[in-house]
Amino acid sequence: MSQPVIADQWVVIRIKGMHCHRCETAIQKRLSQIPGVHEAEVDFNSSQASILFDRALADVEKLVEAIQEEGYEAAANTIETH
Repeated sequence: MSQPVIADQWVVIRIKGMHCHRCETAIQKRLSQIPGVHEAEVDFNSSQASILFDRALADVEKLVEAIQEEGYEAAANTIETH
């Protein structure tokens, strides 16, 4: 019996407009609420978020939109498929 293919994907999203670590926390909390997001790490110093998500449940556009809905500019930077 074969194992199912894992549909997880990493994406790095550049974020503009974070002013402090509270911004970082707010974005991380919002991303974590999206179905399919397994891990979301937001870094104020590098102005980016690294997100591991299930492609069957979420997509990059949905992640970018969630950040924009929090009031920040966001754009996908790099995508690595695992």
